[in-house]
Amino acid sequence: MVSLFSFSIKAKSLMAKSNYITRQGYETLDRELKFLWKEERPKITRSVSEAAAQGDRSENAEYIYGKRRLREIDRRVRFLTKRLEALQIVDYHPKQEGKVFFGAWVTLEDEEGQEQNYRIVGGDEFNPAQHWISIDSPVARALIGKSVDDEIKVQTPNGLRSWFINKIWYEK
Repeated sequence: MVSLFSFSIKAKSLMAKSNYITRQGYETLDRELKFLWKEERPKITRSVSEAAAQGDRSENAEYIYGKRRLREIDRRVRFLTKRLEALQIVDYHPKQEGKVFFGAWVTLEDEEGQEQNYRIVGGDEFNPAQHWISIDSPVARALIGKSVDDEIKVQTPNGLRSWFINKIWYEK
């Protein structure tokens, strides 16, 4: 029997996470880091100090919540600091035109004729709601280097799926 803990460790080790990011994604993470460090953390620190001055800390909900929030902020600040150092910004280059590379928007058409737009981004910025897919995903891996009218095939949990590339563009 496989425990949930050992499964999560195996799953994390199987998920290769590239260090690529768009300039927009890098700036978003950098803004979050600056906000947490320069605005949110000082505000929470002040509220914890005020709550501590009220006396008994063991039953002081504001103090307990504030300390917990400070730990969350510090954990996120440490992660963002290390992650931003490791990331490599990938900017648009005119040589990319006509082929799918990192940062591309791609219009795919499935076997039923349904079209969907996707953008290939780094693992730190993927967002299914915006149709941003990670460069590490099977679909993105299959798209890299392809051109308009090429067909890609990807093994999904529901079986082998194929799509045709109808359009490729980049935001400059």
